[in-house]
Amino acid sequence: MRKMEYEELEQILNERKDNEKLELRDLEFDDMDLSDRDLHNIDFEVCMFCNVKLDGADLSESSVKNAQLDGCSLRSVNFQNAEMWGACMRGCDMTGCNICGANLYAAVLENAILTDVKSDENTKWYRLRCPETGAFVAYKKCVYDRIVQLLVPADAKRTSSTYPACRCNKAKVLTIKSFDETEEFDEAWSLVDENFVYRKGQWVEVKDFNEDRWFDSTTGIHFWMNREEAMKY
Repeated sequence: MRKMEYEELEQILNERKDNEKLELRDLEFDDMDLSDRDLHNIDFEVCMFCNVKLDGADLSESSVKNAQLDGCSLRSVNFQNAEMWGACMRGCDMTGCNICGANLYAAVLENAILTDVKSDENTKWYRLRCPETGAFVAYKKCVYDRIVQLLVPADAKRTSSTYPACRCNKAKVLTIKSFDETEEFDEAWSLVDENFVYRKGQWVEVKDFNEDRWFDSTTGIHFWMNREEAMKY
C-alpha cells in the first residue's frame, strides 16, 4: 500500500476538473487535516486513514468501501449517497454526519459516536433489520444443518448492526427441521456455543445480552428474518 503525501493529494485536487471522478484506491493517508475539503465523487476503496481529520468534508457520491478509518474524526462529514460498504469506523466521532442515501452494509460502527446522524429512507443497512416492536417469527441455523424456527416475543430485547443477522435476548423454539423440511427434530445445538441447546416447545434466554447494536459478534441469540438467509449462514 503506497503512502499518499499531503502535497501530492493537494496537487491532484487542485488539478481536478469539475465533477471529475477520481480513483485513489489502495492508498495510505497519515496525519492529515482534510477538514471541510471537497472530496466528493472520489473512490477511496481499500484505503487506510490513520489519524486523519475529515470534519465537515464533502464525501458525497464517494466510496470508502472496505476502507480503514478507525478513530478518525468524521464530524459533520457529508456521506450522502456514499458507498460505505465494509468501512471500518470503530471509535469515530461521526456527530452530525449526513448518511442519506448511503450504503452501510457491513460497516463497522463499534464505539462510534453517532449523535445527530442524518439518515433517510434511502439509507441502506442503518436501521434495524428486525421489527423494533411486537412479536415476530425468526430463523437460525444450528449444527447438522438444522433450521430452528423461533418466536421472538414482544417483550424481547432485539437488535441488529449492519448485517442481515439480528440478535435477541429470548425466544421460544417453534420447530426444528432439516434444510429440505422433510425431517423434524426435538433439539438442535448452537454452531457457536456447543452447550447452548434449542429444544422444541421450550424457551431459550441469554442473561448477559449485549444491548449495543453495533457489536455484531457478541452475546445474544443470533437469528435471521427468513429461512433462506439462515440456510446460507
